[in-house]
Amino acid sequence: MPDLLIELFSEEIPARMQARAAEDLKQRVTDGLVEAGLTYAGAAAFSTPRRLTLALEGLLAHSPTLKEERKGPKVGAPEQAIEGFLRGAGLSRDQLEERDTPKGAIYFATLTKPGRPAAEIVAEVLENTIRNFPWPKSMRWGAGPLRWVRPLHSILCILSDEAGASVVPLEVEGIRAGDTTRGHRFMAPATFAVSSFESYAAQLKRAFVILSAEERADHIWSEATNMAFAAGLEVVEDKGLLAEVSGLVEWPVVLMGEIGADFLNLPPEVLQTSMKEHQKFFSVRDPKTGRIVRFITVANRETTDHGKTILAGNQKVLSARLSDAKFFWENDLRVAQRQGLSAWTDRLAHVTFHNKLGSQKARIARIALLARELAPMVGTDADLAAQAAEVAKADLSSEMVYEFPELQGLMGRYYADAAGLPAEVAQACQDHYSPLGPSDDVPTAPVSAAVALADKLDTLTGFWAIDEKPTGSKDPFALRRAALGVIRLVLENNVRLPLLPIFEAGMVNQAVDANSTDYADTSADLLAFFNDRLKVYLRDEGVRHDVIDACLAMPGNDDLLLLVTRARALTEVLATEEGENLLQGFKRANNILTQAEEKDGVEYAFGADPKFAETDSERALFTALDTAEAAIAPAMAAEDFPAAMAAMAALRGPIDAFFEDVQINAENQVLRRNRLNLLYQIRKVCAQVADLTRIGG
Repeated sequence: MPDLLIELFSEEIPARMQARAAEDLKQRVTDGLVEAGLTYAGAAAFSTPRRLTLALEGLLAHSPTLKEERKGPKVGAPEQAIEGFLRGAGLSRDQLEERDTPKGAIYFATLTKPGRPAAEIVAEVLENTIRNFPWPKSMRWGAGPLRWVRPLHSILCILSDEAGASVVPLEVEGIRAGDTTRGHRFMAPATFAVSSFESYAAQLKRAFVILSAEERADHIWSEATNMAFAAGLEVVEDKGLLAEVSGLVEWPVVLMGEIGADFLNLPPEVLQTSMKEHQKFFSVRDPKTGRIVRFITVANRETTDHGKTILAGNQKVLSARLSDAKFFWENDLRVAQRQGLSAWTDRLAHVTFHNKLGSQKARIARIALLARELAPMVGTDADLAAQAAEVAKADLSSEMVYEFPELQGLMGRYYADAAGLPAEVAQACQDHYSPLGPSDDVPTAPVSAAVALADKLDTLTGFWAIDEKPTGSKDPFALRRAALGVIRLVLENNVRLPLLPIFEAGMVNQAVDANSTDYADTSADLLAFFNDRLKVYLRDEGVRHDVIDACLAMPGNDDLLLLVTRARALTEVLATEEGENLLQGFKRANNILTQAEEKDGVEYAFGADPKFAETDSERALFTALDTAEAAIAPAMAAEDFPAAMAAMAALRGPIDAFFEDVQINAENQVLRRNRLNLLYQIRKVCAQVADLTRIGG
């Protein structure tokens, strides 16, 4: 079985596209080969800035000969039908076989598809892959129609086995496949021939190219951390930057440089952001002070002066960048200290949030109103929460955030401190955007939580009020993320928050339609959206959708904390043997009762009488239901769901015994009605806890 090696060599591929492109190459080629009958033992894809590589082990040398049997028309069928079958099968009349079947004599055809050599199939599959490669962006060059992310220079495609290597005959727009490639652009630009993947990888390394992106990343991180450690410093971890930088170099050379003394007093986040976004530098921190004091850059070549010239050039460019940042920082501080943050919030009156929802300043006013209303629910002062909401977005008008939008919120904290605002207000400026994703921390400071909730709820109620809801996979305003943020803020801070009145208040604040005063239906629709998000959020905890539906059917279903507490308690009960058996007993009782009510056209809900009980198990069930109801009612009033669930689960034994000993549909109609009314009592007692009819199983 031969091995296959493919390399597509081009000008530099953007780092962000490399990993996906390598996987696309692997998937498209392997899928095409398998579809054509060529299986393989293993496959691995690699990428560098200038090449995509695919290596397959244990490829079949030929595709197998395949036989396919086709059933045709009946013997004696119209000639046109037979001729059509022959044309479709590509056969002549004498190649058909007559067979007797239960439906009479039928023509059958056996089609033989001979196997083909691997090289022929590989050439077809690879050409199709190259011509239809799914680049996010591509370009044409020269006179041909071929599109590639950057000009494609060469194709290496060989099949190798014990007898040696052979080039797969392939040509795409004048680029003929061969067995040669090139090393590093500057350090080893000459071509060289390869005969296998092992020789390919080894010769590339000798030509100053590390094929594996993971190996390049490991090398960069190891060298960077060792350099920093030797100087008593540490590298700020940034996995995204590490992946990007490893896609910019084929032979990483790690260098550590100095940051000018004039810039060391800039906030560390400003230094880190500026160096990452503009220069792709790693930040190096002094662990004793937390300040960023140096940087790590990664060159793509070795130099005779050990990188001194490269570092000097980088430091010169960095100084220019940081000079701008310092200018913005100092200007912003002067504004904050002399004029306060209101100077910036006033400018937001001229910044449109949405053409139907007004300006950013109008939105800030709404958020402040909502924060004031939410403050008591999260345990903070209403005036303080409103003050924080009024300045939380002020930094959007600052020069620093205009240059580095990713610093919004963080710079607001610095500027609020400079303006002499309370510490809780400054912290809320930074925290109110959180959580931005499932792994983001949730603000726990009460003022921050109030403003974060108000911010997200204003967004949701606003877009629901103007009917700009997510549809399918489209969510241009990140409303699913906002809803998940509200859910996490409520649950992780144990906030009792009735959503429906908050939704209606938020929609009224939007002032979208002055004639509309009833947002009940819109609020109910938004609550349903929250319920869907809640199901996704609780899925990882093992809380089933039908359990949530059973709890949603109960009063207070717009209180997320109450709802989730109930759902978690019900989940724990159903995970026990008692709970599972109780559910089956309840369903049996409910099914019998429902069928009887449909058949008789009456409702059996007038109270069962113990004096008509004939058996001990029947009398025991009456007693158990009275005991359970006496325990469940106060537990539910106290919102002690585990206690209520435990009282309900205790019914499992009496219900099981009742169904074993008692015939519900007795001939005596008095006994039958009494027992059906007893089933209703089972349903009524359990329904105080959750709507068990909504639970599957």
